[in-house]
Amino acid sequence: MRTQTFFKVAALTGLLALAGCASKVAQPDQFSGFLKDYSGLQQTTSATGKPTLRWVDPSYNPSNYDSIVWNPITYYPTPKPSTQIGQKTLDGLLTYANNKMKPAIGSRKPLVATPGPRSLIFRGAITGVSSKEEGLQFYEVVPVALVVAGTQMATGHRTMDTHLFFEGELIDAATGKPVVKVVRKGEGKELNNESTPMAMSNLTHVIDDMATDATMFDVKKK
Repeated sequence: MRTQTFFKVAALTGLLALAGCASKVAQPDQFSGFLKDYSGLQQTTSATGKPTLRWVDPSYNPSNYDSIVWNPITYYPTPKPSTQIGQKTLDGLLTYANNKMKPAIGSRKPLVATPGPRSLIFRGAITGVSSKEEGLQFYEVVPVALVVAGTQMATGHRTMDTHLFFEGELIDAATGKPVVKVVRKGEGKELNNESTPMAMSNLTHVIDDMATDATMFDVKKK
């Protein structure tokens, strides 16, 4: 009995250690391919204090631009609804993301439909990932990644952490080259277990933080 208990505690301790060491930013094997180039991304802290991967062209000067072409945020790749996250939630999250991010981007520069010589082009996506953490059972629900936290393995109950992944960039309309790239992994609210359906409320605050950071982004801060 004591030996069995020992192994249960040891297994639980190992899972907790792995969960605690889990990266707060997206790893290369979690990049979706939405961005054409992921080189140069460096970890930084956003205005709301969230860890973020970001690259800014050293020659980028916001004053060289007077407008932004808004492309609606999409899913990449196209998600498939499941019993964990239904189509209604998927649609709602995408609508919520566009309703929050469009005015946030528009607060920086006027939004236009047609690019000019001094325009930036915004493109962004909520992305799916495919990954597996050693020692943790991984559930893939595109575009929201769910990973079993393993916090109560000894009792047979497992809560589930939720994450929303976002990739975006600003492109110089004149050159067609990116000047800012961002890859973000946002932590949502826990689900009670693997049978708990995902709701919009689990992830809306992740999008709220992204919108706030878009309005407060300072290219001079690393």
